[in-house]
Amino acid sequence: MSNEGSSSWSDRLLGGFRKTSDRLSENIAPVGNTRLDDATLDEIEDALIMSDLGPEAAGRVREALREQRFGNEITERQLREAVAEEIAAILRPVAKPLEVTAFPRPQVILVIGVNGSGKTTTIAKLAHLFMEDDYEVMLAAGDTFRAAAIGQLQTWADRVGVPLVRGPEGGDPASIVFDAVKRGTDEGTDALIVDTAGRLQNRRELMDELAKIRKVLGRLNPEAPHDVVLVLDATNGQNALSQIDVFKEVAGVTGLIMTKLDGTARGGVLVAAAQKYGLPIHAIGVGEQLDDLRPFDPDLVARVIAGVA
Repeated sequence: MSNEGSSSWSDRLLGGFRKTSDRLSENIAPVGNTRLDDATLDEIEDALIMSDLGPEAAGRVREALREQRFGNEITERQLREAVAEEIAAILRPVAKPLEVTAFPRPQVILVIGVNGSGKTTTIAKLAHLFMEDDYEVMLAAGDTFRAAAIGQLQTWADRVGVPLVRGPEGGDPASIVFDAVKRGTDEGTDALIVDTAGRLQNRRELMDELAKIRKVLGRLNPEAPHDVVLVLDATNGQNALSQIDVFKEVAGVTGLIMTKLDGTARGGVLVAAAQKYGLPIHAIGVGEQLDDLRPFDPDLVARVIAGVA
């Protein structure tokens, strides 16, 4: 999958994480240029938790600082560098682009997420990303529950230039997915991206629906679905983490995509999710445009968040 070598992507990352970076700077500024004792370490840990990095990641940074520099003077710049290094160490194991490796094709990617998480636009951006790498892509409108979902996905499919398999509103998602896999197989599709209903109010219904989709997929290809990707809205901060808990249980999530990082000072939640769950984070979204969703370089993102990029 294409990587973000372009300077424009780096610029967008800088811009997208600016609010998060500013917030972290504000929180740790009072602590810099001081001697590192227990009280200072407490303050640093609190500052990182306030910046949405989560208690696990904050504790990890604290321990690293204690081991490396306890009792020494630390400048604000050194503190930021140390924070960047620990964030990078947390992000490196999870920064994994979605790879199209399924054989036989198509690779079936179920995309789940609550309404409003940016799920539909993420599907379009993912399709665009795969097409940049010359893959044949097809979409399936498996969210038959929400009134506007099918029309919305059709608009995006037309814009990106990919076929969409759809059924009637209120129809059976499993039968749509069945038709899509058969058509994708016949047409030599590489990646089939399936939209699913994003309702969490009724977990049982959602679980049953996903189980039915899995059963139908399993009949066509025992390996499918190859990926179950949860789309998270970063503006939800720590609440995004509780969605991971629920969807892991309900849907067997295999990876994450985090969107809307440009609209929030709570982008530290990316780090919190990586530290707490260790699930692959396939891509991040930092804007409205089709190419504003990409895999990410963990070292660059860490330096951007810590304000040393």
